[in-house]
Amino acid sequence: MISSSPKLRYSLAAVVLACLYAAPLWSQELLTVTGRVEVAVVGKARGVENRSAVVWLTPLNNSGVKFRDNPDSHLRLVQHGKAFEPHLLVVPVGAEVEFPNHDPFFHNVFSLFEGKRFDLGLYEAGGSRLVHFDRLGISYIFCNIHPEMSAVVIALSTPYYAVSNRSGEFSIGEVPPGRYMLQIWDEAAIPESLKSGSREVTLSAAAQSLGVIHLTAAAPVRPPHKDKYGRDYDAPKPGNPIYH
Repeated sequence: MISSSPKLRYSLAAVVLACLYAAPLWSQELLTVTGRVEVAVVGKARGVENRSAVVWLTPLNNSGVKFRDNPDSHLRLVQHGKAFEPHLLVVPVGAEVEFPNHDPFFHNVFSLFEGKRFDLGLYEAGGSRLVHFDRLGISYIFCNIHPEMSAVVIALSTPYYAVSNRSGEFSIGEVPPGRYMLQIWDEAAIPESLKSGSREVTLSAAAQSLGVIHLTAAAPVRPPHKDKYGRDYDAPKPGNPIYH
């Protein structure tokens, strides 16, 4: 029979509360997941250098998953020097990305291939457009005037991702232990290679490394593409302010 002493009751309650609060903290010890991506190009003997691959982990039990706080919530793909800066951008699904034109001529940004489909139309120097990436997936982005311009926006539904460095190494911090679906993307990797690189993984304090992920890529990295009408690009017209 448990004593009715108030002091004893309060002591037991304190022990119970301490156990309840301590258990989740112990079980949710966060991990730093590491690994390396090796990309072999068809026809070449060694892996590709200076390549950025995106690696992400989707929880198979996503209860309680929270996106990281992003102090730089102003996401941008700047058009400058007939290029997009940065070339690769990873965003959470639902994010808005600004497309400012910092060139002294017109651009027409569009994406009609997978991911988010949009056409921002023609806009001049100093102008800007906003795109809401409300669709999960990979968006390949081009300019309808300058065929050399390209960028990639990857919209993810998980906060656990990283972009590999020039050595192919990556690190994903603050990952709770558990089961995840590992997925990877590389701009030149062949689809079969990306598919084989995806797998289910179980992460714990004793298993935080994903090891080496091998991919096979095709050359060139960025093959020629059509304009937004599905036609070959027109040659630049001298004196036309749209091009220069």
